Amino acid sequence: MSNLFTRNRLIGFSFAVFIAAIDQLVKWYVIGPLNLRNVRNIELLPFFDLTYVENRGISLGMLQATNMEMRWLLVGMTALIGLVVLVWMMREKILGDILGLSLILGGAIGNIYDRYVFGYVIDYADLHVQVSGATFRPFLIFNIADAAITIGVVIILARSLFVREKDDETEAAEPQAENS
Repeated sequence: MSNLFTRNRLIGFSFAVFIAAIDQLVKWYVIGPLNLRNVRNIELLPFFDLTYVENRGISLGMLQATNMEMRWLLVGMTALIGLVVLVWMMREKILGDILGLSLILGGAIGNIYDRYVFGYVIDYADLHVQVSGATFRPFLIFNIADAAITIGVVIILARSLFVREKDDETEAAEPQAENS
């Protein structure tokens, strides 16, 4: 059992809980003291606003939860994805991989909580650029959980493509085949 909860995995769990907590704290601040739900938009910088959006779908607005059945289906689907990430995290040993997965897990927990409590995910971070009078958004309006999930996926992809630690460890563990 002690092999299951290694130092790196405990760090990963703690980081996932931290990400989910920060996400929920910022969402509380945005809809509570800032009253963004009613204000709708607060300009902060020429390229960044706080804009209130109720995201009833998943990535890129797909699978909109237009009724209670879809809402609970999305809660179930995202919870299942979170469980898969948790199991994956429990199988990893290297801190870099665990931290990437913990970003994904923490972000998933934050968004699952929103969908469970409100029926939608609260998004507010609006990154945009004005070009010739038109507004260009390189991303949809997002939140800390979305950013954590995206960064976690990039870390996992980068580590799987560019880091050779796993290959080197498995090669060192396997005995060399004898020529007969």
